[in-house]
Amino acid sequence: MCLAIPARVAEILEGDQAVVDLGGVRKDVSLALVDDVAVGDYVIVHVGYALNKLDPEEAERTLALFAQMGQQAQEQAQQ
Repeated sequence: MCLAIPARVAEILEGDQAVVDLGGVRKDVSLALVDDVAVGDYVIVHVGYALNKLDPEEAERTLALFAQMGQQAQEQAQQ
């Protein structure tokens, strides 16, 4: 299964590169596939590439759902 996740752009680097923040984890990604990205924008990231920009509200909802699923999985594992 492949998973693409929303990440906030924390820093724009040279050469179509950026640093994104994934819940406190910072990762370098390529911006070669996305135009007009700025610091603070949310992008969908898959295997080191930003695939497209994402509306901030949609990104926050998606990240909240991921957190909820992770919490539920952790609770089930403890039972």
